[in-house]
Amino acid sequence: MPYEALLAETVYIRGHQADEIDAYFARPLGAGPYPGVVVIHHMPGWDEATKEIVRKFAHHGYAAISPNLHYREGKDTPAANSASVRAAGGMPDDRTLGDIQGALSFLSALPYCSDKLGAIGYCSGGRQAYLAACKIPRLSAAVDCYGGGVAAAPDELTDRQPVAPIDFTAAMHCPLLGLFGQEDRRPSPQEVAKTEAALKQHGKTYAFHTYENAGHAFFSVDRPHYRPEAAVDGWRKVFAWFDTYLR
Repeated sequence: MPYEALLAETVYIRGHQADEIDAYFARPLGAGPYPGVVVIHHMPGWDEATKEIVRKFAHHGYAAISPNLHYREGKDTPAANSASVRAAGGMPDDRTLGDIQGALSFLSALPYCSDKLGAIGYCSGGRQAYLAACKIPRLSAAVDCYGGGVAAAPDELTDRQPVAPIDFTAAMHCPLLGLFGQEDRRPSPQEVAKTEAALKQHGKTYAFHTYENAGHAFFSVDRPHYRPEAAVDGWRKVFAWFDTYLR
């Protein structure tokens, strides 16, 4: 059921190595308990579109939070922070996982949040959601929205991202939903197929859906890549997935 009365605000949480970082949080008003969702933002940053997604989850009955993974860059805008991260070679995986853990701990401490916790990520956040599903046991479900680099080749690995997430698939702790665009180049259909083969090989619970006439970032309502038909159906699948595994 939709919740019309919401609380939405910026909060401060303890992320990787107890760093204080900002995060955007939204929840329905009421006693709950509500399942929790961590929204992992895309490479363009912790922006208005990301905060809209957090509020959308609250409207659908979730306590949702998006940690600002680029907080430490210290720039004035999400775009400037994103450029700084790109120039450095991407987000360090250990720091990202620490920040996601901090967001989950924030949710777990709330009296109106249940013990069912999920994660969803877009673009680079999709890759990070896949990684979290393998590395964070308390997650009950995860969603990867067109995360590139899950099946990265050896020559694509870096000191910041030293292992391809696909290589952790055997340790995946929770069901995974993947949503992709047929016209995407990162991840390409070939990379998606390779990832799916690994999930099958290790007997994981998953569902993958690829949309024709859609490429990267088809959920992004503020970008030219937005594809309404794919996005509307994708949201139906996201909420069906989380309703199944988090409620």
